[in-house]
Amino acid sequence: MDSFMPWVGGKRALREIIIACFPLLFERYIEVFGGAAWVLFHKRPGPFEVYNDYNSLLANLFRCVRDKPDDLKEALRYVLNSREDFKIILDLFTKDVPMSDIDKAAKFYQLIKFSYAAGCDSYSCQPHNIWSDFPAIDGAHYRLRASGVVVENKSFDKLIPHYDRPDSFFYLDPPYFGTEKHYKHSNFSRESHHLLCEKLMAVDGKWLLSYGDEPFIRELYDQPGVYIMPVSRLNNIKQRYDGGSEFPELLIANYDILERSGAPEQLRLA
Repeated sequence: MDSFMPWVGGKRALREIIIACFPLLFERYIEVFGGAAWVLFHKRPGPFEVYNDYNSLLANLFRCVRDKPDDLKEALRYVLNSREDFKIILDLFTKDVPMSDIDKAAKFYQLIKFSYAAGCDSYSCQPHNIWSDFPAIDGAHYRLRASGVVVENKSFDKLIPHYDRPDSFFYLDPPYFGTEKHYKHSNFSRESHHLLCEKLMAVDGKWLLSYGDEPFIRELYDQPGVYIMPVSRLNNIKQRYDGGSEFPELLIANYDILERSGAPEQLRLA
């Protein structure tokens, strides 16, 4: 199934490849940089699943979708798609005005849906009937509720050791090197990439990383027992003026990425 929302760096285009590269055996699934959770929503439900994001507004939105979807839809029922309302909501978050969890989730959802490229800071000027989103919100509710997905709001360095077990599998989609500024409230820096690598090298479970193909990242993970596989996807931004343009990415893991026989043929190895 699809996510109920867009988000910066969402993995809609790569989700099939990513899931095909999951390890064969694991019991605990932890999505460390959840975002819109395109991979979580697309994978088969499991016995133990965790969605985490350091952005507290995202974590609150996911909790409300999981636990209070009717209240959330009611709060969204009569909102206006207007520049004036967008600016008012943005100002409320800038000033950190106290709100209930539902009011905060509804207003944050409006920023996501009415902003340019889901960046939450620039009004998109595009028509959108938010009532058309309600079936997707319901679908996300049933998926999160039925599987008992745990929603966390922790930094990766606290979350990883907390959930690490031999049967744990971490999927990580951190801010790509050089793009950290595009992620609101991420608190991610160059040093964070080093710390993330350090934490992953110490885990007992398995992990899979998706990253932009950068020399810095390749060098950082050039370590024993680490598999690095280049993949590519269409570059949606460049498609406007350069048809067929692709964006190079990396899948990095501490297990054989191709151990599943069903790995897709469209993987483009460098």
